[in-house]
Amino acid sequence: MEYSIVIPVYNEEECLRELFARLDETLPVLDGEYEIIFVDDGSADRSPEMLREHAKANSHVRVIEFEENCGQSAAFDAGFKAARGEIVVTMDADLQNDPADIPKLLEKLDECDAVSGWRAKRQDPFLKRISTKIANWVRNRLSDEDVHDSASSLKVFKREALMKVRMFNGAHRFMPTLIKMEGCKVTEVPVTHHPRHAGEAKYGIGNRMFRAFYDLIGVRWMKKRRLKYRIKGES
Repeated sequence: MEYSIVIPVYNEEECLRELFARLDETLPVLDGEYEIIFVDDGSADRSPEMLREHAKANSHVRVIEFEENCGQSAAFDAGFKAARGEIVVTMDADLQNDPADIPKLLEKLDECDAVSGWRAKRQDPFLKRISTKIANWVRNRLSDEDVHDSASSLKVFKREALMKVRMFNGAHRFMPTLIKMEGCKVTEVPVTHHPRHAGEAKYGIGNRMFRAFYDLIGVRWMKKRRLKYRIKGES
């Protein structure tokens, strides 16, 4: 298996059919076999049923279902552990990420271990755009980084680099930094960002600001305290 596309899903029944169609347009042109792993994060709508139906109709599709809502990082972690591909692609299910950008990210993977999509022209409400700019500035300032868009879900990873990362709640916001901490190289590529197609945003300023800051302090500590040594020889 060459590619594993991992997509967390939480109450996205209004977006799924269009998402299926867009994936079916893009993924067959990839140079290699692929699988799509949908991880349902305890949805309370028809998302699990729709995913199961799609898996029956499409041999490329696998579905993991959580018993309850556990969060995006947990969903990614479950997908990573289930992935069979040598290259792992991540994206959101809300259609704000565009599957058509996946080949553009893959082109850069020859030069590095991971490529992160940079939503240079965000199509979010004004208040969310401002809060995101502030969050990115604070995140870079405290973690000594220069990442434009750390929280973008549209990313591609070489499997061996991704498997070095220890996931935790909130890790999905810091993947470029966590990959770099393992001695891997990361680059960013501008990608398309669409307005939300349907449904409601699951994360807002109130429910992510303090949690994200708390996680950031933890990442800062890990980065400062990580072990650094090179073995000169052994006898």
